Amino acid sequence: MVLVIAVVSSASWPASAQIRQFDKGEVWKDVPDERKDQLLPALAEANRLVNAGETEAAQQAFDTVRKNFPEIAGPDLDLFIKAEMFYCKGKLAKTVRSHDKLLAEHVRSAFRDAALERQFAIAKSFLAGKTKMVLGIIKMKRYAEGIAIMEKITDRTGFDTQMGIDASVAVAKNYEERKMFNEAYLKWWEISLHRETGTIGRDALLGMAQNKHAAYNKHPEHKRSFYDASSLSTAQSSYERFRLLFPEEAARIGVDKILADIYEQLAYKQLSIARYYQKVGNRQAANLYYDMITRDWALSKAAKTAREMLAENHNSTNEPQTPSEK
Repeated sequence: MVLVIAVVSSASWPASAQIRQFDKGEVWKDVPDERKDQLLPALAEANRLVNAGETEAAQQAFDTVRKNFPEIAGPDLDLFIKAEMFYCKGKLAKTVRSHDKLLAEHVRSAFRDAALERQFAIAKSFLAGKTKMVLGIIKMKRYAEGIAIMEKITDRTGFDTQMGIDASVAVAKNYEERKMFNEAYLKWWEISLHRETGTIGRDALLGMAQNKHAAYNKHPEHKRSFYDASSLSTAQSSYERFRLLFPEEAARIGVDKILADIYEQLAYKQLSIARYYQKVGNRQAANLYYDMITRDWALSKAAKTAREMLAENHNSTNEPQTPSEK
């Protein structure tokens, strides 16, 4: 029975695209130029058979490569073939581990990029929700495995490469999709440290702002004021910086309106604290918060309430006491 692995899309790539996976210029310097035109299509054909899950044919194709091109034979090729055959059989964890061994022990291998691309494709499928059976009866998502693979890819390739950035962005977006907003914020923040400008820098800063705001808003609306407002403050500063650095994009997505909502939420948070002090009889502390609200968020709905409470407390303090109150 033929096992077709649908992890990567390269099975449907044109032959030229599959050849480019292996066409890395000087890495094949031991192969005569006239034979490179035979080597690259041979590797691409083996790759196609692996992606199609044709185990026997793929193994034969790799054996042919070994036989016809002894110049590239060596332990790195052996590890590469071992990993790819695991993939062909659907053994994804073993594929990743074998490619890890190749990447760790043969850092200058001609198969390095192809190994990284395979790991990236597998990690992407894990982040997309691919499952594995545990104890033969339980389906378990493989998000953690996917994140670990992507993190290692970034470590190996760096943030200055497209693959390194793509791996980190994939992790950040996966956290977002699973509503793990604080984790997503931290990942976008890490990306922003390496890419402050350009499309990636813009997306990272926006991701930081959106996820911190979402982290606060995930609480039920009537209970939000009971939670720490640090997420709101971070969202505010991130959106304000985004508006400063990327004004056109900020206007397009309505950052002014988002910031107005955040200001209202911050004001209401302080109002809830003021009301607490008012309730327990500490009018002095309550008035300090009321005054801060009217000063910092003068146009908010909370400021209107704060002004009313300040006036009420002031009038109450100035009222003459009755004999029973003396």
